[in-house]
Amino acid sequence: MIIGIPKSSADAEQRVLALPENVAKLTQQGMNITIESGLGASLSIADQAYIDAGATVASSVEKLLADADIVVRIQPPTVDQVKQLKPHSIHVSMLNPFTDDELIEAFNARQVTAVSLEMIPRITRAQKMDVLSSQASLAGYAAVILAAQQVDKIFPMMMTPAGTISPCRVFVLGAGVAGLQAIATAKRLGARVDAFDVRPDTKEQVESLGAKFLEIDLGETGQTAGGYANALSEEQKQLQIDGQTKIIAQSDIVIATAQAMGGLKPAPRLITQAMLSAMKPGAVAVDLAIESGGNIEGAVADQLVEIDQVKVLALSNFPAQFADSASQMLASNIFHFLSEFWDQEAQSFALKLDDEILQSAVITHQGETVSAVVTA
Repeated sequence: MIIGIPKSSADAEQRVLALPENVAKLTQQGMNITIESGLGASLSIADQAYIDAGATVASSVEKLLADADIVVRIQPPTVDQVKQLKPHSIHVSMLNPFTDDELIEAFNARQVTAVSLEMIPRITRAQKMDVLSSQASLAGYAAVILAAQQVDKIFPMMMTPAGTISPCRVFVLGAGVAGLQAIATAKRLGARVDAFDVRPDTKEQVESLGAKFLEIDLGETGQTAGGYANALSEEQKQLQIDGQTKIIAQSDIVIATAQAMGGLKPAPRLITQAMLSAMKPGAVAVDLAIESGGNIEGAVADQLVEIDQVKVLALSNFPAQFADSASQMLASNIFHFLSEFWDQEAQSFALKLDDEILQSAVITHQGETVSAVVTA
């Protein structure tokens, strides 16, 4: 059984899905790993490092896709790339399964079992393979570091002979993995941090990091079985907007991380241009949800724009700003996913469709869309 790992075809993708040390561990379990030449080039990793780890280098990406029994990549493939896959093979990657019907149809036409990394459930057993959480943590960190480069003041309070400099005020919207990392990073840099999440039980986590939790009474909210915040009603969204307007106006930096189902559904629009206009000149707003539509009105993907003297930054791939660290986490996630279902005795990938992880993550199988969530 051949496991093929092509390099990313996305121009802005600097992350690497497999590192030589992880490849060595996989080959030690008996997996035959084939990579595309240049897989690690963005991190200055030569092909020879993979060869030394036990992998082979394909003569072309077309041959890799045609020969591999399992193909693993970061970003979704194109429809043309799906057409090059071996029929009845397994494809593992991010997939955006709710928004790309044409891609799902292509998998079915090719009889390919498509596994969506975003759909790996948030259960204890799957934590080590949860790519959304590992990358969201880095995104939260990156958001603070990039905001610090744009804002015109320092983060910590500083007492000097010339007087006292007040700490930078940071407001974090959303206390999921990205939000909590943003809070922790801003606090380490010395900022005064406030935060809000629609899930009241996140208050303790926010306060444990030294931030102040903004109290807004939205009525009944709660979260899904997967740990994501339930969608708000239009009335609740307005209550949230009203409740956070004052603190946004007082903040030097606003970091918006609110996602719907981990970014698989459209993000809620929670910061209006009127709210941006009320911020201090030179303030910074960062939108971590731009890939799924964005939290901030006027934010533009992969651009730094200015709205009424407020800098608004939105990148499609925040973790790629720290590609080395992001790659270490991704490569570990993939190693654990493949190892979890590798049958060493049979020397094959055990596609156990009754397993709770694969039940959630497998989108197509034998020409049919089998994900109950996607077909609902």
